[in-house]
Amino acid sequence: AMATAGPRSFSAAEVRARCAQGACLVSCRRRLYDLSGFVRLHPGGEQLLRRRAGTDVSAALDGPPHRHSENARRWLEQYYVGDIEPGDEQVPPRGRTGTGGTRAIDRGRTYSLCGVPQHYKPCLLPQDLVDWQKPLLWQVGYLGEKYDEWVHQPVDRPIRLFHSDFLEFLSKTAWYVVFMVWTPVVLYLSWVSYTSLAQGNTRLFSSFTTEYSIPVHKYYFPFIFLLGMVLWSLLEYLIHRFVFHMKPPASNYYLITLHFLLHGQHHKSPFDSSRLVFPPVPASLVIGFFYGVLRLLLPEVLGLSVFVGGLCGYVIYDMMHYYLHYGSPKKGTYLYGLKAYHVKHHFEHQKSGSFGISTRFWDYPFRTLIPEETFKKED
Repeated sequence: AMATAGPRSFSAAEVRARCAQGACLVSCRRRLYDLSGFVRLHPGGEQLLRRRAGTDVSAALDGPPHRHSENARRWLEQYYVGDIEPGDEQVPPRGRTGTGGTRAIDRGRTYSLCGVPQHYKPCLLPQDLVDWQKPLLWQVGYLGEKYDEWVHQPVDRPIRLFHSDFLEFLSKTAWYVVFMVWTPVVLYLSWVSYTSLAQGNTRLFSSFTTEYSIPVHKYYFPFIFLLGMVLWSLLEYLIHRFVFHMKPPASNYYLITLHFLLHGQHHKSPFDSSRLVFPPVPASLVIGFFYGVLRLLLPEVLGLSVFVGGLCGYVIYDMMHYYLHYGSPKKGTYLYGLKAYHVKHHFEHQKSGSFGISTRFWDYPFRTLIPEETFKKED
């Protein structure tokens, strides 16, 4: 609950002292925010925020190089701790000053000094549509037409899904559990596939013709394995776009609940570290289904070889997804760009693009690639 007393006041000297002790405090006009717990999660990297500690970030919110979305500005409000004392607003900056700040009127919407549209004030009001002291899974279905907007306004707080402690436990997974559970399976099935192919009994099209069937040698295994990984990357894209990002009918309680269970809860709380990877128990059911499909379509050993490549792709995907949320890749690296790309999906392009996670490759042919931001400075 929000305190009834007015916001606390901070002097510029106190802000500088706290920053010198390692805190990351930034201001937006007179409003002061403590980003100490968010620095490693910021897509621009920890050092970028550290360099801005003790400064006014009004201009940085508007860009260039990046104009922060309304969701990003709303996110910032979660870390509000008080106001700068009158007369001390200009905390000595180490970068740009806030001369470019947000305009009072922009495209028909009235903005506060920090660039948060006033129709969103108080910034976290949408979370009051549910009772955060109770499990959310059985509440979200009642949001109806408000659900789609609510679920795509991210917050920095943990979510409880179930009343049952046991089900709640099963719904949470540490990132290393995925690696520990599935890596031995990948290694074992790879060995089984290779040794089976080495026996020389696997042939393509043998069920249709023996004269023109094609032998599959053991030396083909690495290429079949890679084919499985490529197929997984396509499957990852399709599931993310068409299943996880379906828009449930506002009148259907059960589909809204299902959507929130599958993916909505991740978009509502994107930095909940216990729900960034797929729990092994439900994952085993999905994995078993795809193995059965491959067994029906391909000879046993060939299907197993494709399957194990796909399973390896899945493990890499889950590890990368966790890292894109909680890692701090070095600026200029592939993962740095991928992290920024994925965070844009969570904060600005939730429904229109960036459905590839471990790779942007499939966003190109399906035309869902988020375009590079071109910043045109306004007068």
